[in-house]
Amino acid sequence: MAFNMEGEIELAASREIVWKMLNDPQVLKECIPGCEELQEVEGGFKAIAKMKVGPVSARFVGQVKLSDLDPPNGYRISGEGEGGIAGFAKGGATVQLRDSEAGTLLNYRVDAQIGGKLAQLGQRLIGGTAKKMADQFFTSFGKLVQEVK
Repeated sequence: MAFNMEGEIELAASREIVWKMLNDPQVLKECIPGCEELQEVEGGFKAIAKMKVGPVSARFVGQVKLSDLDPPNGYRISGEGEGGIAGFAKGGATVQLRDSEAGTLLNYRVDAQIGGKLAQLGQRLIGGTAKKMADQFFTSFGKLVQEVK
């Protein structure tokens, strides 16, 4: 099952600060819902995250790669994760940063595919959960950016 999502958030900090924080594994670990471990590896990160989607709960282990790096304007992030019998998730996001009156406007476009038990839950539940997780990430990220500013 494939799904797409996009959004934007205005952050009260310069693009340089936002860029630096988007590449900081400690910041990302704090912001990613369910993230238990995030280690920097060449070209990206290795991650372990516990996630619950409806009645299905699983620990996903995966790799995240960064490409199309254009500091401090944006990048492409792509990854794959295995959740055992719960299934798998793979996909990516394009992140773009622009100056705004408040500081920086962050736009994102996500494309993802899931399989296994997760895919059986249906598009509506998966889409709602993905939106909720994105909102949680950007709310947490926005608070950390505000603290650093």
